[in-house]
Amino acid sequence: MATSTAHSHLSEYEIWWRSHYNFLKEKGYKLRSRYSPDWVPSWTNTNKIDINCEDGIVPPHYLVLDARRIQDGARVSLKRIDISRHPYEIEIGRYFSTPPLSVDPTNHCVPIYDVLEVPNDNHTVIIVMPLLRDIVNPSFDTVGEVVDCVHQLFEGLRFMHRHHVAHRDCMQLNILMDGCMFIDAWHPSEQYMSEDLKRPARHRTRMQSPPRYYYIDFGISRRYEASNTNPLEDPIFGGDKEVPEFKEDNFKPRNPFPTDVWYLGHAIQETFLDRYLGVEFLSGLVSDMMHSDPAQRPNMDEVFSRFQVIRQGFSNWELRSWVAPDGKRYFFDFLAHWARRIQYIVRRIPPTRTSLS
Repeated sequence: MATSTAHSHLSEYEIWWRSHYNFLKEKGYKLRSRYSPDWVPSWTNTNKIDINCEDGIVPPHYLVLDARRIQDGARVSLKRIDISRHPYEIEIGRYFSTPPLSVDPTNHCVPIYDVLEVPNDNHTVIIVMPLLRDIVNPSFDTVGEVVDCVHQLFEGLRFMHRHHVAHRDCMQLNILMDGCMFIDAWHPSEQYMSEDLKRPARHRTRMQSPPRYYYIDFGISRRYEASNTNPLEDPIFGGDKEVPEFKEDNFKPRNPFPTDVWYLGHAIQETFLDRYLGVEFLSGLVSDMMHSDPAQRPNMDEVFSRFQVIRQGFSNWELRSWVAPDGKRYFFDFLAHWARRIQYIVRRIPPTRTSLS
């Protein structure tokens, strides 16, 4: 197949990545074969269809693409940034990616490995980050796994706020996790499948290989002076459009820190309370975080402290309890949970990996 014909399979935004394939390779990052100038689709002259082939899947985000770091083979994520629209994203990302903040264990901001200036384009840069994945898949199995996740999310947003940064878009889709649970490398666009798209990606449970959770996307974030205790910003809608104070008056300047608390509360409601049985212990705190009056919401220090009290009340037995997805308790899933539970007890795997603070 001629190269021009092969490239007819690419979307307009993919062609941009294709045109920068060699530039990125020179900088030490190799895109998948789909974006090579010499790409010939693997389904050419076969009975295969494109969506069943590794190089036939269109990435879900037009500004983000996966790659491999040539030096060590590590999988990374590349993000295009228009610095004329998002002038603070790199500054804030670098702030959290530089010692001493980068080595603080309570820092859950995605690290920036590299910043690449795109040739012949004064407005576009590419940041290099670790390749992360959605937090909702695979499903959570135990109360302890939920506790570990929520603990990390609370301490991560508290960390940002203590360093005077408001995220302003910490919705569910901007919370990701690393891939340490996975035995197989997963396909970046079909995350439940192996990288070659030939089988479901095998994985362990979160209790066996506890992931680390991260906040991403600082495109509309802001950093303030420590002396500015009540910063006011014009409302700007992030991915979650349900913020009550913005719906009430989307012209009135607001303090973005209580709005962050609402965003995270809503993210936890969508991730856990709307999906699982056995997580009702989160409902009271999340309800307060989502209070319609921003002045009535707890700040992140208070949220974190209240959560420590909540988790302190659990026994190890309770932390090992099953949380059933979608409110459905299937008998065979229940048996599988108990088989894992007994195995964890015998192997002395702790029910949580985060510690009370």
